[in-house]
Amino acid sequence: MSAQPTGNYNFFDFQQKPYYFGITLGYNSSRFTPFNSDQFLQSDSIRVVESASGPGFNLGIVTNLKMGDHFDFRFLPTLSFAERTISYTRFGRRSNFSERRVESVLVEMPFHLRYKSAPYKDMRLFVIAGVKYAFDVASDSQTRQAETLVRIAPNEFALEYGAGVQFFFPFFIFSPEIKISHGIGNTLIYNENIEESTVLEKILSRTFTLSFHFEG
Repeated sequence: MSAQPTGNYNFFDFQQKPYYFGITLGYNSSRFTPFNSDQFLQSDSIRVVESASGPGFNLGIVTNLKMGDHFDFRFLPTLSFAERTISYTRFGRRSNFSERRVESVLVEMPFHLRYKSAPYKDMRLFVIAGVKYAFDVASDSQTRQAETLVRIAPNEFALEYGAGVQFFFPFFIFSPEIKISHGIGNTLIYNENIEESTVLEKILSRTFTLSFHFEG
């Protein structure tokens, strides 16, 4: 009879549950990745298009379903507050600078598959991968004032991957996690009447998230 790993007292209590729930709190840093169009090379006014990261935070619910000893299926509906900026530097004797700041309130629906290592002293490592759909509920409030600005679509799809650690306590599991999201769809709403839009071919989103899951 093989001996069970020592020190996993809290782990074995949670191991008996086929599913459990929790909450997640997080900090995010989001930005756009702009891709220049052919018209950018022909522009005699816009010299550089860049994007700056902005801070934000997440609040969500964790739903975890076990799939064997090492795999989980996870659904984490989340409300995410994010800020992203597109900046334009123009030609001229004195460089002119303008920016388009997008403040978003995103309803996110990530679906993840998680692989977990063997436990050791009520702790184990894990990696995650999955997809996410997000909808910006604040985008409609910007529609009128955005007629002369670059507009961003409210819908967004992304691939996600990350890693973290589970710590098993008597009444809950604490899991810090880092995650990176890569947008896979063009979020630029093209407008041929706005030069700031015509110099761009597409805009993709990028997000880094540090999350703290409390599950039980």
